[in-house]
Amino acid sequence: MIVEQLYTKCLAEAAYYIESKGEAVVIDPLRETQPYIDIATNNGAIIKYIFETHFHADFVSGHVDLAKKTGASIVFGPTANPGFDAIIADDNQEFKIGDVTLKVLHTPGHTQESSTFLLIDENGKETALFTGDTLFLGDVGRPDLAVKTHLTREDLAGMLFDSLRNRIMPLDDSLTIYPGHGAGSSCGKNMSTETVGTLGEQKETNYALRSDMKRDEFIKEVTDGILPPPQYFPKNAMMNKMGYDSFDDVLSKGNKSLSIEEFNREVKDGALILDVRPQSDFIDGFIPNSLFIGLNGTFAMWVGALIENIHQKIVLIVPEGKEEETVTRLSRVGYDNTVGFLKGGVDTFKTEGGTLNTIKSIPATELAENHTNCNIIDVRKPGEFKAEHVENATHYALDFMNNDLKKLDKDTTYHIHCAGGYRSVIAISLLMQNGYTKLIDVAGGFGAIAQTKIPKTTFVCPSTNK
Repeated sequence: MIVEQLYTKCLAEAAYYIESKGEAVVIDPLRETQPYIDIATNNGAIIKYIFETHFHADFVSGHVDLAKKTGASIVFGPTANPGFDAIIADDNQEFKIGDVTLKVLHTPGHTQESSTFLLIDENGKETALFTGDTLFLGDVGRPDLAVKTHLTREDLAGMLFDSLRNRIMPLDDSLTIYPGHGAGSSCGKNMSTETVGTLGEQKETNYALRSDMKRDEFIKEVTDGILPPPQYFPKNAMMNKMGYDSFDDVLSKGNKSLSIEEFNREVKDGALILDVRPQSDFIDGFIPNSLFIGLNGTFAMWVGALIENIHQKIVLIVPEGKEEETVTRLSRVGYDNTVGFLKGGVDTFKTEGGTLNTIKSIPATELAENHTNCNIIDVRKPGEFKAEHVENATHYALDFMNNDLKKLDKDTTYHIHCAGGYRSVIAISLLMQNGYTKLIDVAGGFGAIAQTKIPKTTFVCPSTNK
């Protein structure tokens, strides 16, 4: 038996490949299917099933394409109603893969169709549980993504409580837990950086699995402090439920070199210029009206959070050799309308008479010299800001910036920082797209600011504030 976790840091997402006696199953595959096909081919195995723990909201799964290419059957848990052929399994239904078995456990709560898959080895021993977004290491799935007119997040949280207590916690403590996500995902709020654990460890350390926790207490804790989901979540969930364009077609259309004339024509026709180079390169010179989201950060998540139209036509400014990767990573979150990249990038734009914009960036030590006279904008997440921030700084979270792009005064100069320097440049590019010009980046973000004597405000938990 082979069990392989394929973890993608950019999305904090885990897919799984399981194989026994020449038969294989893939759980929650990413959009690009070739890596799974390659593993099976190299092992001389046939992919028999594609299991989906639920209709994912934070990425577009590769289940539809993988089924077409391999002939494998797609399997969902009870109550799923996809717009394509799939097996809708019964609760406790078992599927044979070589000498091992996957048993479907219906565990609603994160979504109504959410299911976990119990792996039973060649000797009949229950060895592992693939938990999707039902149970993470350190947390459980958020219960607000499948809210409907007749179903509140509290209702879903109650379902999740029952699923955990009745279906998962009674299982053996030695069971290996393989979650759908790790730290950094927006599908939970307290996930571990570890990506494999045991059920026994989770019973000891996961707040949501406390043995003395009452149902009402669970509902309150799980729903407390949940930030609004990124705007692309329901759009990805619908693609996963109803189907999507072939990834091969998306890649063929997007991984195309554009001349400066073709590039300008696409921009005139409404295409967004997306610059994915490192932030230092963007700061030094970029094509006016570009949006910066660098490949060197959590690229796909920020694309999904900030580009509101998932069908938006996109043209790329991309480092040479990174073209296919960029189109692939865009497609993982459903942005399938990339139409090409400018050959030669900003150098071509300059050579053809274009004028680049730049961003002023200063070290934190320079900010410290005159911070009392500066308007400091902190674009980190609410939890980061709450934990510690510069005294008198204005919080303007990048996650929700699109909701209020008129918050600042365009005649005022602002010093903008995040935690390390990536998000602040994204924020500045977004604000510049919307007419702001007096923006200064603080290099190194709060990490660098923390090393200066600039006064900070630190959150103190009320229970320890005596």
